[in-house]
Amino acid sequence: MWPIFTDSTGLGLPCPLRTLTGIPCPGCGLTTAAVALVRGDVDTAVAANPLILALAAVTAGVVPLVALRAAGVVPTPEPWSARRRRGLRWPITLLVLASWLFQLHRFGLG
Repeated sequence: MWPIFTDSTGLGLPCPLRTLTGIPCPGCGLTTAAVALVRGDVDTAVAANPLILALAAVTAGVVPLVALRAAGVVPTPEPWSARRRRGLRWPITLLVLASWLFQLHRFGLG
């Protein structure tokens, strides 16, 4: 809904970090990327923030899963153990760091 609203109105939320410091955050460009993806412009979406492809894939998988769980077709999963959750720290940290380095490069700061 947000990409459609932004696309149709031209209204968007500026990145607070970039607005205050001039330094982009790892999520900078996600609204632009989402709007471009909704339009079918994958090249522009990836140029704004490649992380949008991962977020779109997760969304595409989660929405049907939530609907199937609500319908009782798929059972509720067991909560992840603390060890398994801790195991995601490094991959997520590296993904965020890679996104931030991309944004710094994109804005000519890195």
